[in-house]
Amino acid sequence: MSLQTRLAELERKHRQLEDAIAQAVASPSASDHSVAELKRKKLQLKDEIARVKQTMPEPTLH
Repeated sequence: MSLQTRLAELERKHRQLEDAIAQAVASPSASDHSVAELKRKKLQLKDEIARVKQTMPEPTLH
């Protein structure tokens, strides 16, 4: 899997977690623990996205 593909997949998952968090916060039946767990996973993805971006080569201008 290329770094670009990996980055796109991580960003897609990050957006999905954002949506899930928004739904959980809006739902009266969602527990604080489940919302916190979703936020923790989102933060882990954000960190992974940053690591992948650091390993990607800088674009060059020709």
